[in-house]
Amino acid sequence: MEIRLEKATDNDALAIFEIQVKAFKPLLDKYKDYDSNPAKETIDRVLTRINNPNGSFYKILADHNLVGAICVFWREDVQFWISPMFILPSHQGKGIAQKVITLMEEVFPQANTWELATLQEEERNCYLYEKMGYHKTGVSKKLNDNATLVFYKKVLKEGA
Repeated sequence: MEIRLEKATDNDALAIFEIQVKAFKPLLDKYKDYDSNPAKETIDRVLTRINNPNGSFYKILADHNLVGAICVFWREDVQFWISPMFILPSHQGKGIAQKVITLMEEVFPQANTWELATLQEEERNCYLYEKMGYHKTGVSKKLNDNATLVFYKKVLKEGA
């Protein structure tokens, strides 16, 4: 399966929004996090991410089919943050996210660090990020009685 990233435009917003809702709805149902789950966001939030001058939103294409998206933004051009990254449930567990993270690091070789947050309760996500070289920062944020965000960081250049 060929995985590619393509920069999203305003014309992609609806398709990305629909995939975002499909990808995060199972987590919304499971953890009842109605305040911060991306399935509860609006299409306007997707458009804001697409047009962020300090970030980029990319479509994830698997064999030319849109299967997800990844948003990155940066501070000082060297500290990068991934939020969100999502893949259609039907395409999860196929190594796509792993390939996407590798591709993002190639797109932004100037990055000193990469950071992200994921649900502590989602062990597969935590395993993926740890496998990709991310380490828990020790920071966490309880969202509700069912879910806790845990923060990860990957240092690429010493002194970062």
